[in-house]
Amino acid sequence: MKVGIPKEIKNNENRVGMTPSGVAELVRRGHEVFVQHTAGEGSGFGDGDYVKVGARILPTIEDVYANADMIVKVKEPIEPEYPLVRKGQVVFTYFHFACEEELTHAMMKSGAVCIAYETVEHDDHSLPLLIPMSEVAGRMATQNAAYYLQKTKGGKGKLMAGVPGVKPANVLVLGGGTVGEAAARIAAGMGANVTITDVSLPRLKQLAAEMPANVHTLYSSEHNIRQELPSVDVVIGSVLIPGDAAPKLITKDMLKMMEPGTVLVDVAIDQGGCFETSHPTTHSDPVYTVDGIVHYAVANIPGAVPNTSTIALTNATLRYALALADKGWQQACRDDCSLARGVNMVDGKCTYEAVARVWNLPYSPLEL
Repeated sequence: MKVGIPKEIKNNENRVGMTPSGVAELVRRGHEVFVQHTAGEGSGFGDGDYVKVGARILPTIEDVYANADMIVKVKEPIEPEYPLVRKGQVVFTYFHFACEEELTHAMMKSGAVCIAYETVEHDDHSLPLLIPMSEVAGRMATQNAAYYLQKTKGGKGKLMAGVPGVKPANVLVLGGGTVGEAAARIAAGMGANVTITDVSLPRLKQLAAEMPANVHTLYSSEHNIRQELPSVDVVIGSVLIPGDAAPKLITKDMLKMMEPGTVLVDVAIDQGGCFETSHPTTHSDPVYTVDGIVHYAVANIPGAVPNTSTIALTNATLRYALALADKGWQQACRDDCSLARGVNMVDGKCTYEAVARVWNLPYSPLEL
């Protein structure tokens, strides 16, 4: 199969779809790999690194899309890429269709086979291709929250860890999944007083047993969240409904319950955000203020640490990319129901029920 790895063109997105190590595995199995010129530079991988393992470097993004049977990338195609995606082409990437109506219609129109990393799902409901970036995003969410708590950045002027004789910051983490756990662990390691919420009692029991002593668990309900808000310094939103829009757990009226300079970090922004007042921001312009509350809602948080993120992502995606290349997408999905759950669109039809429901589209169950 001919596999294409284009350069990411989303704002400040320096990750790349595959490391040279991953490309080497594809080439070893007899596949052709086309990498766009400088695609890996932001992640620390030069063109020469790809050439050494057998890839062919192409000068433009148009060349990569035109030559490839399958595109492997990191972020969803954006508007300049829409006309480059063609009928029958496999596009393997993060899509987050439930919060991008224009993208949804553009990919349906293209007739491509869209396989979304974020909806590849095991029988136990774990999300193997979302986990590595969730681990990065959760860690960075806390780092960024600590940074924006500084008075010079619009925050309260509090040190996350406190000092002897001065209390540490209070951090509320909404959602006890991979992102929430990672965020809570980093906040706890900094010395903050952390509360993590979830609707799953078994998950809360697990977190209570495994987390450091300065992490407390709380059942997630509107009443309980409202009770916490007057005393919080940071809220990290990390709720996820696979493939669906995130629920709005912090409404606009709740902002008045928090002190000015409180920092909200919305890691769920890729799925529409879990704060009512959230809208996507970029690494070049990451924050804005509503009613005195600082909002950080960068839609590609792991893009700020592209070397770590690209390696972690390739570690997770490579086995699936190899299966798709070796067998073709249909046979690969027949052989692996987890991968089949990642198929969101085929030939202009929406094959993922949650996306169809969000945008009021006809739902066509995947038939292999």
